[in-house]
Amino acid sequence: MSQLQLNPIRQLSASVINKIAAGEVIERPASVVKELLENSVDAGATRIELTIEQGGTELIRVTDNGSGIPQEQLPLAVTSHATSKIVDADDLFQVATMGFRGEALASIAEVSQTTIRSRTASQDCGFEMLINGGHREPVQPCGCPQGTTIEVRQLFYNTPVRQKFMKTAQTERGHIVEAFTRVALAHPEIQMTCVNGSKTTYKLPAAEAWSDRIEAFFGTEISSNLIALDNAHGEIRIRGFVVDPAVSRANNRMQYLFLNGRYIRDRSLQHALSEAYRGLLMTGRYPACFLTLEIPFELVDVNVHPAKLEVRFQNGGQIYSQLLSTVRHRFLSTDLTAHAQLSKKPDEPFRPFPKGVLGDALVSPDSSIHGNQETIAFNNTAPAFDWTQTPRQPQLAAGVGSSESTGSVGGFSMEGHDDLGNPSPYPSPYPNPIGTGVAPSQTPTALQVHNTYLVSETPEGMIVIDQHALHERVIYEQIRGKVVDGKLESQRLLVPEPVSLPPAEAAAVLEQTELLEQLGISISPFGGGTVLVSSYPAMLNKQNPAEMLRSVVDQIVEDGKTLDQRDLVDELLHMISCKAAVKAGDRLSAEEITALLEHRELCQDAHHCPHGRPTSLVFSRDELDRRFKRI
Repeated sequence: MSQLQLNPIRQLSASVINKIAAGEVIERPASVVKELLENSVDAGATRIELTIEQGGTELIRVTDNGSGIPQEQLPLAVTSHATSKIVDADDLFQVATMGFRGEALASIAEVSQTTIRSRTASQDCGFEMLINGGHREPVQPCGCPQGTTIEVRQLFYNTPVRQKFMKTAQTERGHIVEAFTRVALAHPEIQMTCVNGSKTTYKLPAAEAWSDRIEAFFGTEISSNLIALDNAHGEIRIRGFVVDPAVSRANNRMQYLFLNGRYIRDRSLQHALSEAYRGLLMTGRYPACFLTLEIPFELVDVNVHPAKLEVRFQNGGQIYSQLLSTVRHRFLSTDLTAHAQLSKKPDEPFRPFPKGVLGDALVSPDSSIHGNQETIAFNNTAPAFDWTQTPRQPQLAAGVGSSESTGSVGGFSMEGHDDLGNPSPYPSPYPNPIGTGVAPSQTPTALQVHNTYLVSETPEGMIVIDQHALHERVIYEQIRGKVVDGKLESQRLLVPEPVSLPPAEAAAVLEQTELLEQLGISISPFGGGTVLVSSYPAMLNKQNPAEMLRSVVDQIVEDGKTLDQRDLVDELLHMISCKAAVKAGDRLSAEEITALLEHRELCQDAHHCPHGRPTSLVFSRDELDRRFKRI
């Protein structure tokens, strides 16, 4: 066997080192834009202009009115690991600037034709330096205003392998605009301009209100649906906006998180945001947000990612809990009922927008969510109609109550939050169960339309309610309360029902026997792939036990992936409430309509069904008058 021949160990040249660094830091033209814009921010600029051509491959120019670079320091600016941002290693744990590694400009200059022009306030003229593929020309005097202009031409011209991986100019331009957007959102106090070729894409004046900068990028659909947040706990402050659940996205790319002025990506915080919206969005939809975190620099390590997009928090659990509880408290104090906007062309769809989400008084998330009596005034009066019994015949389902009284499902506490806002794994973002509210003194009459929708008068206009969605929400909150108390009625079969399942599905459902028992479903193995159902929720007495169990299996094993217990509890409660609720096309009696409307007032989230669909639309009288030409 021939031995592997090893080349002798050599010291890499500065050019090779910079090209390697460029491969880590400069992924595409947008990476250059990010680094240059951040340098301008660090230089104290109040005006920054970005110009690009051909998706940044031909030209990237960033001009600012910052402090400038002194003549004698221009060569150092493009030297590897030369920086003004840190002095020693201890500074890495107190980084207050955007950049600090000292390799960005050196890397950029190594793989492009770069020109730097700069003048400080104390200099009579500016100075210019040309760098061609890492080779510096002597510094020359030039005329220029105070500040710095950096031109990057022919990016990757001397690394053709990198050029082959570039996408189309349009795609690269999209990435550049995103990089520009992140910096402009993080620093609304800076006037920023983006020019593509000869066309000005954005010309953003310095904004006094962050919502103005948000509207400039995302339009009124987003800016009119912003819900303000501001919560400080100890040394950590979270403020900004979440977007009303009525306006969601098919991905999470509109979740903008900023840490001390720096755009970051953090899966934990994105998960906290998703948990706060749980039950308010349909499956496959993602919330949008614009949030800033102000945290002491020594509590964050920003030196864990070459592009500084990911950070490490010293107390990540506390930040997670604070974000989750802050958003949930805000939702509890906000009217999330979807409003239909009629002042549009008849062939255009309605666009929902929330009512009064800007300028409202914020509920302090420092108080316990259980004691938030200023947000929702509840007492201990029980509802007159128990929808967790058989929905259409509440007096006929005697049901067998559980003999145990427990406050947990699947080993998880179901009490909501502690005083610090630490979340329990219980799935609903509205932890107090239904049954603690006061029925309205006078319930307005409603008209059932197409045996699907209920139409009723409101003080501000009229409301159209989806009877299935609302009934599903009512049942869901009542089930939740009964599960917490261990009082969910189950119906025992005289003869257990055998259900044949594929072996893998039978094994999966039998692993959850104890959890299903607390949800009123009793199962046991019968051999092979057969499972015996001996009891199931009384409210599902019209459901075939075999069909019911197969629906449970579908929730336990979803697309071949076993859900964790928390998501399983969530899905099972959703499934039970959905199957027990009245359906579209069911004719309701006057008494049932009245009971459903009364229970709407008792729900903590009457705006959405458990799957996130809106339960109702409000049509304001002003909109109706405008539509009928009365105003």
